[in-house]
Amino acid sequence: MDSLSVVILAAGKGKRMYSALPKVLHPIGGQPMLARVIATARQLQPAKIVVVYGHGGEQVREQIQDPDIAWALQAEQLGTGHALKMALPYLPKVGRTLVLYGDVPLTTLATLQQLLAVAEQGMALLVDVLPDASGYGRIVRNEAGEIVAIVEDKDCSAAQKAIREINTGMLVLPNARLDGWLGALKNGNAQGEYYLTDVIGLAVTDGLAVPGVTVAASWEAAGVNNKWQLAELERQLQLNQARALLTAGVTLADPARIDVRGELQHGQDVSIDVGCVFEGQVSLGDNVQIGAYCVLKNVTVAAGSRIAPYSHLEDAVVGEGCRIGPYARLRPGARLAAHVHVGNFVEIKKSNIGIGSKVNHLSYIGDADIGSKVNIGAGSVTCNYDGVNKYRTLIGDGVFVGSGTLMVAPVTLEEGATIGAGSVLTKTAPAGQLTVARAKQLTVPGWQRPQKLK
Repeated sequence: MDSLSVVILAAGKGKRMYSALPKVLHPIGGQPMLARVIATARQLQPAKIVVVYGHGGEQVREQIQDPDIAWALQAEQLGTGHALKMALPYLPKVGRTLVLYGDVPLTTLATLQQLLAVAEQGMALLVDVLPDASGYGRIVRNEAGEIVAIVEDKDCSAAQKAIREINTGMLVLPNARLDGWLGALKNGNAQGEYYLTDVIGLAVTDGLAVPGVTVAASWEAAGVNNKWQLAELERQLQLNQARALLTAGVTLADPARIDVRGELQHGQDVSIDVGCVFEGQVSLGDNVQIGAYCVLKNVTVAAGSRIAPYSHLEDAVVGEGCRIGPYARLRPGARLAAHVHVGNFVEIKKSNIGIGSKVNHLSYIGDADIGSKVNIGAGSVTCNYDGVNKYRTLIGDGVFVGSGTLMVAPVTLEEGATIGAGSVLTKTAPAGQLTVARAKQLTVPGWQRPQKLK
């Protein structure tokens, strides 16, 4: 019984999603539901994971790039029992198999570990108790309280419909019995399908006990059949993650208004205002403050930095003590050293900004290497693209760039240079000198502004 296999049933079409995307690929918490189920299963360290796929199969396999997964095709959807039968060629004859579902994304590792712990004879069933069990298979127990069968909702008698204990579909089965049990399944029911739940009755007939484990919370066993259910589970997942952040010491202005769609690492005394979205891998150092409605994707922010509201950062690195925003955008390849200021409506892409430098207003910095203690005036632009190729701008330490300056790359501003406002630079600006590159100001006597004809 030591060997564990996991089979994930993921062949359903998901008609009620009204989408060309296979149901199990719809995202929750920033990743496909199926990927989240696989990640949880992998934490159990099984010898094998088998995914039974069907509708949109090639799309599913393309999205879930995992060489350690065995894929079993269910060409016809003839029920859950038939689906598990498709996985039989990939399962060993010994050990036990845990059956999960690709559209039930929030089952916790602790619950699955508990389920496996009670499966002493290779059998165990995950159950739930609902105020309204309509639509679910009912758990039937004998006078001794032992599980003896599962009856699907459409096949329930009037008395059975009153039962509130329901089948979640997740169960542990002994591999040595699978071939015989699955071969014995019949489809003489209201759905005309081969129910996996019928193996419970077969196990009881063979003298095996079927212990039940009740989920700690119903959302752990909740499946997704439509966009509303997906949205409900998304909110539950985000609330779970918010609770974990608060428990770990992060200050959240409102735990109901944060979205973590990846992994958020953090230090001490981190505060996050409302409406923020974290995607991919995000790391926040000690004393970092994130203002309202910021979006951070694959970003590292070092200790003491502050991101003002409505800023977007992607694939960027922010050093210690920086001030970013509001309304700033750091695009992929932005690398900021310590104590850098990036102000409102500033965009930085594929550039390195040195210690203590400032780009405070309405500027675009792309493909540039900027030294320390540099000041970039408002409305300045590194003109890095000629329509075919991109070139770099090099700015030395201590350079002062006046407002409205255009730096036509490739170009170098040497250490300590000062650039007069409104300049268009196409050549090197010498170190320690004032460079002005703008047209002479003219006033035209007697000129009159054109008037509209009445």
